Amino acid sequence: KADFLEGSSFHRVLWDDAETGASATTLRPDDQIRRVVMCSGKVYYDLLEERDARGITDIYILRVEQFYPFPAMSMVRELDRFKNADFVWCQEEPKNQGAWTFIEPNIEWVLRRIKAQKKRPKYAGRAASASPATGLASQHKAQQEALVNDALTIKGN
Repeated sequence: KADFLEGSSFHRVLWDDAETGASATTLRPDDQIRRVVMCSGKVYYDLLEERDARGITDIYILRVEQFYPFPAMSMVRELDRFKNADFVWCQEEPKNQGAWTFIEPNIEWVLRRIKAQKKRPKYAGRAASASPATGLASQHKAQQEALVNDALTIKGN
């Protein structure tokens, strides 16, 4: 049995739903995007929902669906459009347990390659922890809201 439906394919990097028409938000032109938030998995939908609710039009959300081998040239092609933006990696997992330690140097390589103004991505996510989850639903919800807010808040706004 095939893993994909006929006519479909796997994409290492997925565009922002606002660009594909699957979001009500209309983003500003590429040269007016102030931040690119990169993530993987379910947190994308939390970020998208909150960005749309706030009416933010200058933050682009890019999904990285393959970590290894890192899709460096796909990332170069996508991020080259946003050389003047700042870059954020957002993850739900604690800093020491998710993709951050692998992704950070790879994103830095991409940012150098495209000659981006900002040479390092910022981190938005849970603090390092011995446990992958808090054990308290209320604390988990508060942490989730905080990491989404951190990813979508540009200082000075």
